Amino acid sequence: MTYSLLITAFVISTCGLVYELIAGTVASYLLGDSVTQFSTVIGVYLFSMGIGSFLTRYIEKNVIQTFVQVELLVGLVGGCSAALLFMSFEHVENFRILLYSLVTIIGILVGLEIPLLMRILQDRLEFKELVSQIFTFDYVGALLASLLFPLVLVPYLGLIRSAFLFGILNTGVSIWTVYLFRNDLKKPLQLRSLGICVGVLLIIGFVFSDNLMSIAETSSYQEPIIYSKSTPYQRIVITCKGKEVRLFLNGNLQFNSRDEYRYHEALVHPAMTSLKRPPENILVLGGGDGMAVRELLKYPSVKSIQLVDLDPTITKLFKSGGLLAELNKHSLSDPRISVINQDAFVWLRSCKTQFDCMVIDFPDPNNFSLGKLYSDTFYKTVKRAMKPDGVVVIQSTSPFFAKNSYWCVVSTLESVGLRATPFHAYVPAFGDWGYVIATINEFQPGTNYPAGLRYVTESSFKQMLEFPPDEMPTQKAVNKLNNQSLVHLFESEWGEYVDAL
Repeated sequence: MTYSLLITAFVISTCGLVYELIAGTVASYLLGDSVTQFSTVIGVYLFSMGIGSFLTRYIEKNVIQTFVQVELLVGLVGGCSAALLFMSFEHVENFRILLYSLVTIIGILVGLEIPLLMRILQDRLEFKELVSQIFTFDYVGALLASLLFPLVLVPYLGLIRSAFLFGILNTGVSIWTVYLFRNDLKKPLQLRSLGICVGVLLIIGFVFSDNLMSIAETSSYQEPIIYSKSTPYQRIVITCKGKEVRLFLNGNLQFNSRDEYRYHEALVHPAMTSLKRPPENILVLGGGDGMAVRELLKYPSVKSIQLVDLDPTITKLFKSGGLLAELNKHSLSDPRISVINQDAFVWLRSCKTQFDCMVIDFPDPNNFSLGKLYSDTFYKTVKRAMKPDGVVVIQSTSPFFAKNSYWCVVSTLESVGLRATPFHAYVPAFGDWGYVIATINEFQPGTNYPAGLRYVTESSFKQMLEFPPDEMPTQKAVNKLNNQSLVHLFESEWGEYVDAL
């Protein structure tokens, strides 16, 4: 029996950490700024565990029964937590109150578990053995959870199904405890029946997790969802209505097929046409949808394009054929394209090749893992990968909605010795959108644009170089790895806009 209870400590510690990780991940998916969300969720969770541990001093009778009841509550609340958060996001006015209330409840319940289990074991082990073994199993369980979560649970089960799974485990612990102590409990049959009911409810939730996620996402997206998947890196959702296909990563719109040509023509052609000699060797960082590559292939001189995108699911989706591959004109199947699924920050540091043109098309810097890709450290690496007469172009968020964020990218490029040429274009899906061209020598706009472009011309680009007064910065900052000032600016500026809606 003693070892059964020690294994119980291992199971409940694993479950407890998984609920904490799920809450932090859901918060970062829905609210952005992963560092802030994880930090606050972990802080509230640990504080709540302390409250739970403190409250055990008032439990004097029926310790085993109380432990069983706590396990049932942890299983029920923790197991349903991810589904509840996702499904309520669009319907709760102050989502943070719900989030931290749920984290507090789970934290208090988890804080009750180990002290109660130690009291159950206190007559079976010496004190030093009790403490050492309980905490050994507890910490080993925490290690297992921290490994399982990013490697198995998120990519293969998803957040909602993972929560239900570990809720089932907690419920299983309660039923097992009832069995072990059936002679010491007043109403074991009633507790076991209650545990079975909770377990059945959680199993139903586990089986229908995809349906619950679909319901949650249907309320979040206006158009019908044709594809959705959680990968180790992000949540991918693709919607389609009529001729409009939209890609969302972690809830953020990446393109609308109706007007993406404006975005990608502005991203690619002013930089490519500015080169003094025909471009041959191109690097694309991000842009796994292949739209930028489609524009680059309009230059016959191009001999090779290396596309570095972190998520292989994205590049496979937009290469595998069908509607998505048609959007990029099957560009990712062109023999001149090499797709590399790695972290661009790491890959570029080890790259020895220099490129005629580099197209940097990362998502906006709404968290610190993305913010590093807009840092002076990263841009120093970019500079080393440029040919002396090469050019780099970077998507740089909106100079209207986040003007200080936009000009922070300009300042950061200039801080590493590059000449920055800011410009912007109107994309209906996004509004006024900003880009920056970076060169080692003075930038000279080109004139020889490919035939058949729908938006960018020599004359329209001249207009893109002009900024009105309301898009000029009120402060300037350089984004460094150790301060990530761009992420703070971005969250502040876009947060003000979202709150005003």
